[in-house]
Amino acid sequence: MPPPRTRGTALRHRLAELRGPDVPAKALDARALAALAANPGCARRAILDGAGVNKAALASALGSPSAFGQSQFALTRGNAFEARVKADGGAELLRLVHEKLDRTAEPPAEARVPDLTATGPQGRTARTALELREATAHPGAWTLLDHPMLALDVAGSPAFLEPDAVVVHPDGSWTVVEIKSFPLLDGSADPAKVGAAARQAAVYVLALEEVAARLGAEPEGRAGVEGASARRPEGSNTVAPSIPAEAPRRRSAQDRAPSPRVRHRILLVCPRDFSNLPAASAVDIRKQRAVTARQLTRLTRIEDIAETLPEGTCFSPELPTDELTAAVESVPATYAPECLSACELAFHCRARSRETGAVTSLGRPVRAELGGLTTVEGVLAAARGEAGDPDDPAVAALRRAAALRAEALEAACR
Repeated sequence: MPPPRTRGTALRHRLAELRGPDVPAKALDARALAALAANPGCARRAILDGAGVNKAALASALGSPSAFGQSQFALTRGNAFEARVKADGGAELLRLVHEKLDRTAEPPAEARVPDLTATGPQGRTARTALELREATAHPGAWTLLDHPMLALDVAGSPAFLEPDAVVVHPDGSWTVVEIKSFPLLDGSADPAKVGAAARQAAVYVLALEEVAARLGAEPEGRAGVEGASARRPEGSNTVAPSIPAEAPRRRSAQDRAPSPRVRHRILLVCPRDFSNLPAASAVDIRKQRAVTARQLTRLTRIEDIAETLPEGTCFSPELPTDELTAAVESVPATYAPECLSACELAFHCRARSRETGAVTSLGRPVRAELGGLTTVEGVLAAARGEAGDPDDPAVAALRRAAALRAEALEAACR
């Protein structure tokens, strides 16, 4: 007799059904989380990302392929630059961290670079937490974590995140490092690209703060990882939970270790001018962190969206186009022009938005100014005086604008 299905197991089973049989889940990364947080009202993206659906393959199957994403050339160039920055045990990277963020500390003559290899994302997450704890428990030295793995709960679904690097300072504080291939020209970079990097780093900071909070809840001298004690089997790189795991209990102020500090200034490393030499800038992400945290808390939980879907709904790209289109359209979307640079389904959603005449296709600022008018046809009818409440400020403004336009055209024809 199979064991009873728990709530978490039932949700995972439901999400697997939505992906389709034998379709592997696509990992949710920080770039996708930042885009999701920027449009929290889009239930379609929330359920597709939560279920691990490959939206690029889905868009192609719907007949609206997306050009979203980096070219292979850009990926190759970025990987080569990152390898250069991290060469020699991350000596240049740590020098930049010291120069831009922590000049009062001892220069990083040498640093600890632990091996974070483990089995699966859960194992890598536990290993990262253990290495962060060990580095924080022994202050006075620099530690570089190369591609650590972090976990963040998003609308009831876990997301595993992999920042380029995390540096533990001699005082025990943590800094996120973002390595990008766009250049710093005369010490400054494209503001739009810097903003995107800051939003992505804000997701990593939120995940690190959760790790720090868990470590701070442990008693001093106890190697707790992911809510339970952890051990590293001899001769193995994998972190495994100790058995039995001790149940959580309240800690006294004297018994509790202080929570590590996650710095809200990240290090952005880019090529200097048109060379391949690294340059860095400290970026304050407090605003992006606050906005991302607020938006992520507003996301409808994945199980609540899944419960509203018709029985048998599936987003497998192998389905016939008509059936797949019906499945996608069963989930409401909140399209905006900004989606074109952040979501693989943007072209499909834009086409549907234009077909229905939704004013959201004109942008969020326009939508906000129009109040209760949700369609372009309704806006034009209100401007012509054929519909709408004259006491509505939006309707009154539209009619005034239409009258001024008519006067200008009449004057031009004289």
